[in-house]
Amino acid sequence: MTEGSSDPYSLLGIAPQSSFEEVQAARQAKLDAVGDDPMARSRVEAAYDAVLMDRLKERQQGRVSSAARSASQKETVPQTPRPPLAQLPNLPSLPMPRLGGGMAKPGSGLSFSLAAGRERWFPLIGHGLLLVSTLVFPAAAPDALLALAALLTLINLQRRNGHFLRSVGWTLLLLALGLGLAQLLLISLPSPLLQALPLQAYQVQGAIGILALLLGALFIG
Repeated sequence: MTEGSSDPYSLLGIAPQSSFEEVQAARQAKLDAVGDDPMARSRVEAAYDAVLMDRLKERQQGRVSSAARSASQKETVPQTPRPPLAQLPNLPSLPMPRLGGGMAKPGSGLSFSLAAGRERWFPLIGHGLLLVSTLVFPAAAPDALLALAALLTLINLQRRNGHFLRSVGWTLLLLALGLGLAQLLLISLPSPLLQALPLQAYQVQGAIGILALLLGALFIG
């Protein structure tokens, strides 16, 4: 790794048009090379995060990088034959951006295991601060706190399994599950008990939603 360089591609020793698999391999090779040096490992992880955010920014802006095109050309996905749609006009084929091997349904290749190292303390600290803010500061915007918790979960799931779209699916599912459980709890509580709670209803919903996101970030591999 070149010391003092701020270019994440140079830090990882890859080109901007490298495929996602090459980025992953470069990150692992650099981590293996630096050993247990915390500062060097931190620089490798920061460069890897910067490359992922650069790719994600390109897709959000509607651009497809040369790396995504090369990755699409290298990967072949078996598809079941479909009957031709003769009644539809021919449409130009568009290159589809792919990140992390394409879209996968939650549950495909699913494994549950407690995260270790950075993937454990990152959500514990981040979600913990958001949970405290939700419970202690009633004036805090619950929607903003939940959005931040969902973003932290998405980042951690992406780190653990390397599938961006699968991570998005799990994040949305966990958020919906947490809010649904909170709503059921509020409905089932008797009115006197609900009024005696020192928390507002939106605080309860936010806290349970953040807890659901935290558990998913820690245990979904």
